[in-house]
Amino acid sequence: MDVTVAGSGDAFGSGGRFQTCIAVGTHTLIDCGTTSLTALRQQSLDPNEIRTVVITHLHGDHFGGLPFLILDGQFRRRTEDLTVIGPPGTQARLTDAMETLFPGSSQVQRRFGVHVLEHADGRTRQVDELAVTPYEVRHASGAPAYAVRLQTPGRSITYSGDTEWTDALLQAADEADLFLCEGYSTTPVRWHMDLETLAQYRDRFTCRQLVLTHLSPTALAADLSDWSVASDGMRL
Repeated sequence: MDVTVAGSGDAFGSGGRFQTCIAVGTHTLIDCGTTSLTALRQQSLDPNEIRTVVITHLHGDHFGGLPFLILDGQFRRRTEDLTVIGPPGTQARLTDAMETLFPGSSQVQRRFGVHVLEHADGRTRQVDELAVTPYEVRHASGAPAYAVRLQTPGRSITYSGDTEWTDALLQAADEADLFLCEGYSTTPVRWHMDLETLAQYRDRFTCRQLVLTHLSPTALAADLSDWSVASDGMRL
């Protein structure tokens, strides 16, 4: 399982980083923030090769790149179907976003299908060789928010999404090979993970590697020497 952190930033591009976009191999994305097409191309990853996008929650810096991914495929004559797995309400939010950004675009007949599936807390969905399990977390986004665990026959990766502390993270990351975890702030802030709280629970995680991502300017400026921190282009 080759993981490329194409985008490691928060919603506002802090530190000059792209919004969340994590490529698992060349065919799967975890989240697709608005800047994702640029982020993918900087890493020489072809957006037309993406077959599955797993969305943690419906904020623009995590799903706002989907309209661009779909339209890029349309204009570059993509033929491979695209599967999007996201929170309840993903289909309606995607349609609304496409119509807001590019009126009429959601109704266009394309050479490929876009299939939208919905998470159900704790229920594993099999997509080809990829098993996707969502764990509901605590982040207000107008729909349920999830941490997600992706499992192949030999490897596993968990991404926390955006969330304040919840014990669901311990289950989601249990014995995962890689746990990408939000480290948004240094001290507690509502709806986001802070390093002070994460440090208190750090010893309870059984994952093999924990790497911080989605850091605010305050967290980026802090002493992070005790942590592994993702950056745009990092390969794991």
